[in-house]
Amino acid sequence: MDGIHGSPIDEQTRCIHYHSAKDIVAIKFKCCNTYYPCYKCHQEEADHDREVWQKEEFHAPAILCGACGHVHTIHDYLSRVNCANCHAAFNEGCALHHHIYFDV
Repeated sequence: MDGIHGSPIDEQTRCIHYHSAKDIVAIKFKCCNTYYPCYKCHQEEADHDREVWQKEEFHAPAILCGACGHVHTIHDYLSRVNCANCHAAFNEGCALHHHIYFDV
């Protein structure tokens, strides 16, 4: 998928680190306004430390569904288990990493 940095392995934003059937989101990192499939991809490619989205910024469109290309706000993404547009399931295990990306 165009515009996704890091190490994506398919058009649905799966990467070398996370590639289950449900690993279909890319996250726009606050620090560089750039989409990566995961924090490990950002860590390997970016020349800076990541920044965490603050609660007052959760209205920002920052989560890309790799299945259909729909962009979710952080708030919408955190309150969903699937894409609001195509209903593709998101990996519920990603919640374990929310603190890496978002002030939760």
